[in-house]
Amino acid sequence: MKFRPLHDRVLLKRVESEGKTAGGIIIPDTAKEKPMEAEVIAAGPGVYNEDGDARVALDVKAGDRVLISKWAGTEITVDGQELLVVKESDIMGIIEGAAASSKKAA
Repeated sequence: MKFRPLHDRVLLKRVESEGKTAGGIIIPDTAKEKPMEAEVIAAGPGVYNEDGDARVALDVKAGDRVLISKWAGTEITVDGQELLVVKESDIMGIIEGAAASSKKAA
């Protein structure tokens, strides 16, 4: 199944944080908080401007790593994968250089 967000909505996949603290203590899944970092899977085409004659493009694009509020969006399941649909206004910012740092760690 394909999912394409409309207007100013963005499809995100939460980025799971490491399940261990700096001191080496393993955190069980039941005690973990929802991650606030996510990767943009797809973005809508944008909303129309006040005149209604042109679209205002979104600032995010597929592949961006973003920071979102904890309780933002609607959780959906597509092809067995847990995803999140949020409005662009629920995104607090884009994490610059995240792709490069994750490649170094691998």
